[in-house]
Amino acid sequence: MAVPGEAVLITGVYGTGKTTVCEELAERLESAGVASGAIDLDWLGWIESPQLDAAAADRTYLANLSAVTTNYAEAGVQCLVLAGTVRSNAELDALRTVVPFPVGIVRLILPLEEIERRLSGTVTLGRARDVPNAARWLEHGIGAALCDLTATNDRPARNYRLSRLREGIDDAPGVHGR
Repeated sequence: MAVPGEAVLITGVYGTGKTTVCEELAERLESAGVASGAIDLDWLGWIESPQLDAAAADRTYLANLSAVTTNYAEAGVQCLVLAGTVRSNAELDALRTVVPFPVGIVRLILPLEEIERRLSGTVTLGRARDVPNAARWLEHGIGAALCDLTATNDRPARNYRLSRLREGIDDAPGVHGR
């Protein structure tokens, strides 16, 4: 069972399965009777406006994240599962500033060939851009050091024991503490 006031961010490059793992963990928490919430961070920051520069878009995303996570906490949520990509320490610090719980981070990893396979069946314009972006992020190690655990996402999310992520302890194969 999750510790009250716990949050975990499932991160990784495009196509590693962040949203899928987030959904599976949220379902496990619900089945266990844990007061929990799940948020795909992409939706909180998806904004396009000609008068909005990158800094203003980031402020909007953080205001949205703060509002939603605060509402969840006030509703009695004990555990938040977040899915999203964090590229830098500055982004991680900003996220941790607005989320009302301590945030543990699990980075999903996969070989580029598997990411390409997963994304090849998706025909949206955005997904077509994701493969080269994933390749660039992997090549340059973008976001690679920003995690408490890494997990190879070639198995179902049921292997992750959420309540132990804060300590960096897990006995699931493919999960490695930092």
